[in-house]
Amino acid sequence: MQGLAVSLQRALAEREREGRAASGRAPAARPLAAGAGWSVDDVVCTLGPGDRPYEERHSSACLAIVAAGVFGYRSGNARALMTPGALMLGETGACFECGHRHAAGDRCLSFHYDPVWLDEQAASAGLAPGARRWRSARVPPVRALAPLVAHACADALAQERGHALGAGGAAWDEIALELALATLRVVASGKDAATPATPGAATAARVVATLRLIDETPDDAHTLASLASAAGVSEFYFLRTFSAVAGVTPHQYLLRARLRAAALRLAADDEAKIVDVALASGFNDLSNFNAAFRAEFGASPRAWRAAQRERHLAQTSWPNAAQAAARA
Repeated sequence: MQGLAVSLQRALAEREREGRAASGRAPAARPLAAGAGWSVDDVVCTLGPGDRPYEERHSSACLAIVAAGVFGYRSGNARALMTPGALMLGETGACFECGHRHAAGDRCLSFHYDPVWLDEQAASAGLAPGARRWRSARVPPVRALAPLVAHACADALAQERGHALGAGGAAWDEIALELALATLRVVASGKDAATPATPGAATAARVVATLRLIDETPDDAHTLASLASAAGVSEFYFLRTFSAVAGVTPHQYLLRARLRAAALRLAADDEAKIVDVALASGFNDLSNFNAAFRAEFGASPRAWRAAQRERHLAQTSWPNAAQAAARA
């Protein structure tokens, strides 16, 4: 997700230049696509530790992929630290609050669903009535959702760079539906969506600093010992607190950060050699990279890149391109 993080850093730099005039500015939402019962926005927030958390109400069922940044999320009695690769969930009508106590800025791909439409789709997919609503405020980065998260981020990055046309892209309707149903299944299973621990201020600050370190340098040779040392705590304490707050272990988070970075590089650059992408993403062995990539995304790096190329060609080819241009 490093490509998407670059735009967030530009927005933060612009706010810094504007100074006091930008204080308290609401997150900026850019529509990416919409259809019957769903829509998706690219949301960039530049609020920081000096800004008051903003309070809102979900106007629809919300599922937001955290593409970059770290922020606190409160909905009802649930509190969670949202990290890259995680999903923020919200039910229609629920009040929520987002804050950036420890670090400035975030970028999310925010999917919104009409609850009646979502219920109908969930019923068609065979989900029981009790499994047709979010029952968690957050889903941490998990393997079951990794391919869909990577697909969405790759499409958003391609659209940002002008590789796909407008709001009529053929992929978003599929991603919106598949992501919603897959998330409902994960939440219903309860295996990967446990309510995260509510950390103390000092613990949260250490975890956020470590998350930022990993996200900014996923290719570095991070180990449990080096990360714990950077956080200034013992390895045992670091492992326990990081896992409780982030929902995954440091190794799992680092591995998925590297694989997401590799997936975006493969989607964005047809010419890059796979071995170079592996090395640039922090893997020292091509066979290990291939195995980890296939386990995470269900396809080899070569097949993933070919599939992304075909999807983007389909979005920009006739008649899809003509239809998108007419709607723009």
